[in-house]
Amino acid sequence: MEENHIVPVLESERLVLRPLTLDDLPALFKWAGDERVNRYMLYPLYKSKEDGREWISSLYKDDKKDFGFVLKATGELIGSGGIYPTDEPGVWSIGYNLRRDHWGQGLVPEAMQRIVSWARESLGLKVLEGSFAVGNDASRRVMEKLGMTFYKDSEFTKLDGSETFKAKTYRRVLTTGSETGRCI
Repeated sequence: MEENHIVPVLESERLVLRPLTLDDLPALFKWAGDERVNRYMLYPLYKSKEDGREWISSLYKDDKKDFGFVLKATGELIGSGGIYPTDEPGVWSIGYNLRRDHWGQGLVPEAMQRIVSWARESLGLKVLEGSFAVGNDASRRVMEKLGMTFYKDSEFTKLDGSETFKAKTYRRVLTTGSETGRCI
């Protein structure tokens, strides 16, 4: 199992998944400052490019595994996502954001599947969990594409306390296929 807190650079068909840096603040603002993208997010709407400085500066100081989503075709940073340990051993939660002009292209499921495969092999990921606000059907569909199903009703509150959402928590228990040894 991996011991350091820095995430590796991974690739999927259309994306390079890499650690985020302070140089990414202008690109980050393109989705974190967009009201439609932010609607169901934990973080408050960013008002300036500097609003993400503290978050990026603290990213790799604990066990969170956040990746920037970079389009191979253009080199543009268009989103981010990752996995985060929960209080339950072996259970990791997922989260993700994507610039609005890239919604509906299957990029988030592609990125998250690659991250999950890496986490299964490197971190001993056994159970994948995610919560989405009721009404956020796009996030529900991402979780379903990752093989996750309804686990329980839940809720979450934005980090600034401005809004609380009724939510659904989905889960997937990861198993190893006997023929390939790959995550299924």
